[in-house]
Amino acid sequence: MSGTLNRRHLLLGTAAVLGAGVARAQAQVLKAGDQKGGLRALLEAANELRGLNYEIQWTEFPAAAPLAEALNAEAVDFGPIGDAPLIFALASGARVKAFAVNRSDPYGTAVLVRPDSPLKSAADLKGKRIATNRGSIGHFVALKALESAGLKPDANTFRFLPPPEAKLALTQGAVDAWATWEPYTAMAETAGHARVLVNGRGLSTGLSFLAATDTALASKRALLQDFAQRVVRAQRWSYQHVPEYSAALARVTGIAPDAARLQFERRAQRWVATDAQVLADQQRSADFYLEAGLLKQRLDVKSTFDIGFTPA
Repeated sequence: MSGTLNRRHLLLGTAAVLGAGVARAQAQVLKAGDQKGGLRALLEAANELRGLNYEIQWTEFPAAAPLAEALNAEAVDFGPIGDAPLIFALASGARVKAFAVNRSDPYGTAVLVRPDSPLKSAADLKGKRIATNRGSIGHFVALKALESAGLKPDANTFRFLPPPEAKLALTQGAVDAWATWEPYTAMAETAGHARVLVNGRGLSTGLSFLAATDTALASKRALLQDFAQRVVRAQRWSYQHVPEYSAALARVTGIAPDAARLQFERRAQRWVATDAQVLADQQRSADFYLEAGLLKQRLDVKSTFDIGFTPA
């Protein structure tokens, strides 16, 4: 009798293990793209990755352009992306939509120069070489800075480089300026490698988004809704615990603590509804890209949003 019971317990135990394995195998996976200093650090610091009933596979990108390429190839389901690079990606045929909207102080989206540079204003950028990512928010703000000074870019204005190479080009004198965004602006400032020549206030909308592929929006909608709500809660927590979050951000991303705190505090991020103002601001950005010759035809931004998501 005892042998029969032992065999029965063994069979039940084996079935339980196999069942758990099957459940894990069938658990849905959310493929998350991220950028340096982004979502993963925020969620980990706020302890918002607990209690998940799905798996998150993270891939970090140095900038929005490669993240947009990954979205277009459906290598990731979604990721954070600024207003300008989202427009650029959509115009290139990416099948994605913004489903959550973030607005922040755009100061740190800026044109930087070396600390000893003789350049003092946007007008001094005439005939100068600017490093940035093509189609990035840095590229956008550089174009806006030139426009504000009555200048137009010529064939020699831009050197399209990813952030690490652009920073190196600036410090070595291969370019005169570097148009970038946070946390790279704060990192360069606090390390004494650069100073802000033109900041993004009055030039950039400060909008950024969570954007997902059409496939993910159709097949993983509940997961994306849950993830977005966790991000909103984590953002709220972060501004109630600035020292703790800044320290966690520095630890997770490898950013110096003073740079981590600077870029976090001055961005003053908040998640907002996809309202008429958001659509109008995004349309103006798209129209500016068209006028700058970076879009071949006008983009109607209304169709590039999925408004069925509710912030927490």
